[in-house]
Amino acid sequence: MTRRTAAAWGWGVVGVLALVALWEAYKWLGPADGLVLGSEDGVRVLPRTHDRAMPHVTDMIARLFDPTSGAATAPLWATVASAGLLTLGIALVGWVIGVVVGVGFALLMQRWRIVERGLLPWIVVSQTVPLIAFAPLVARIGSQIDRAGLPWPEWLSVAVIASYLAFFPVSIGALKGLSSPDAIHLDLMRSYAAGYGQTLRRLRFPAAVPYLIPAARLAAANAVVGAIVAEVSIGMRGGLGRMLLQAAQSASADPALPWGPIFGAVLLGLLVAGVVALLATGLRRYRRGEASA
Repeated sequence: MTRRTAAAWGWGVVGVLALVALWEAYKWLGPADGLVLGSEDGVRVLPRTHDRAMPHVTDMIARLFDPTSGAATAPLWATVASAGLLTLGIALVGWVIGVVVGVGFALLMQRWRIVERGLLPWIVVSQTVPLIAFAPLVARIGSQIDRAGLPWPEWLSVAVIASYLAFFPVSIGALKGLSSPDAIHLDLMRSYAAGYGQTLRRLRFPAAVPYLIPAARLAAANAVVGAIVAEVSIGMRGGLGRMLLQAAQSASADPALPWGPIFGAVLLGLLVAGVVALLATGLRRYRRGEASA
């Protein structure tokens, strides 16, 4: 492990410990009824500090090793892991779709500037549409396709919704990367009588790698968020999204329960970002001066 990698891990641990310390400090020192702005019916900007609203971090961790919903059920961590595997698989499919669509849009926009002027604003505007409104539409279209005779499983609707969040950073990062070569390098390729395909393969794609890798990591985390929100929106069972919704309904009686799937979602996002980082090690020679995400 290099010194830079060790420092990154160290600062990550410090950040987690600081967050835990801040949580416990507010629970100890904060007002029992939270902070409310205005009258008694005003806006609560800080949560209540009693155990039902803010359980101790130790209670959240201990709850992971208790049965999920009764003595005969598996520990909570095992249930979260099982649901996380389903969500992970769907998120990875959504990530692949998002990368393919994002790179495709970037190629079109880089090749023809009129396409960039017409398409780029709509790509940006697309991210203002809330998933909670977009998800039922995708699920309805999928059910119609399924009734028409083409198989369209419910998880595929979730993957498409996840790709909706994943394609945006990839398309923007890939466009910037494909447009990054200097004019002198493009002139050199023209002097060799290289066509567009050769220039794309030997110059533009290698130059785009430092932009694509951070964009792909961000897209992976977005795909996890999109998959979880989509599972909640369309009511798909078995994943972290549905489990989080069910646990939230039991939060008043078991306040530490919802934090199990929340921790699972956090670890899932870190996992997929780490997988993308491992895949990128094969492109290390192209990553000098890698752009920040």
